[in-house]
Amino acid sequence: MNQEFKQCLENKKIIPFERGKELIKKELTISESDLLDAKAGFQEKRYKWSTIQAYYAMFHAARALVYSKGYREKSHYCLSVALRALFVEEGKLDAQSGRDFLNAMNLREAADYEAEFSEAGATAVIAAAEKFISKTSGLLGLKSNS
Repeated sequence: MNQEFKQCLENKKIIPFERGKELIKKELTISESDLLDAKAGFQEKRYKWSTIQAYYAMFHAARALVYSKGYREKSHYCLSVALRALFVEEGKLDAQSGRDFLNAMNLREAADYEAEFSEAGATAVIAAAEKFISKTSGLLGLKSNS
């Protein structure tokens, strides 16, 4: 077992979550809605919010994946750890998707907490979110609207 994943479990930042499978479609719906909001914000040149919303589109898609394995995260960092341990390291999701998630998380934090954001950053996160949601939907056997 991945050591970071094990630590997240021990620290209760990832917990068993039996109801997760019931919530997968809901998480993907939220994911796609957040992506639409990110794109709309981008069109209005609201790059901070489009960066944040595109990250949350990825967050909810990642959460759907983790739910499918019977776990729930209690921190953004441990969600990224679970994504890597349960999907990337298992060969179910490519490493670039894992890196894209981390990059989006970092850009969201910079936009949210440091007021650092840009058109280029928003563009990158939106593009990554589109790919990530499509891959997530495919892994879960569901159709993506993005």
